[in-house]
Amino acid sequence: MNKSTHYAKKGEVERKWLLIDADGATLGRLATVAAMALRGKNKPQYTPNADTGDFVVVINADKVVLSGNKADAKRYWRYSGWLGGMHFESFKEAMAKHPERVVEHAVKGMLPKTKLGRQQGMKLKVYAGPEHPHTAQNPTQIDWRA
Repeated sequence: MNKSTHYAKKGEVERKWLLIDADGATLGRLATVAAMALRGKNKPQYTPNADTGDFVVVINADKVVLSGNKADAKRYWRYSGWLGGMHFESFKEAMAKHPERVVEHAVKGMLPKTKLGRQQGMKLKVYAGPEHPHTAQNPTQIDWRA
């Protein structure tokens, strides 16, 4: 009897479209569910060195919350490379300007820092409101609480 491990190949993975409603969701819990689906860890044919994940559409990103007083304390930073080029903004400021980027940053931080991780991160689509242009793909809604 041949007991060999099956590894998923590039063309044989069936990708689905998943929809996550972020209304009232805690940022970290939402990000873990999205990252697991992007990597394909919720599928039986998961292979660590192959992209077996699904496409993930996150709507209502402007309604995501943080627990405790993290909304005031959490800070995002970026550095231009120049002297004095360090820029900071709080979670509240970032949510007011670009809530999509906040959710994207949280999810992509949970993906591998490799070529494969960047490829998996490109399958994430985040929208601030309830409308999204992916209705033709007929995404199935998943619950972030599960």
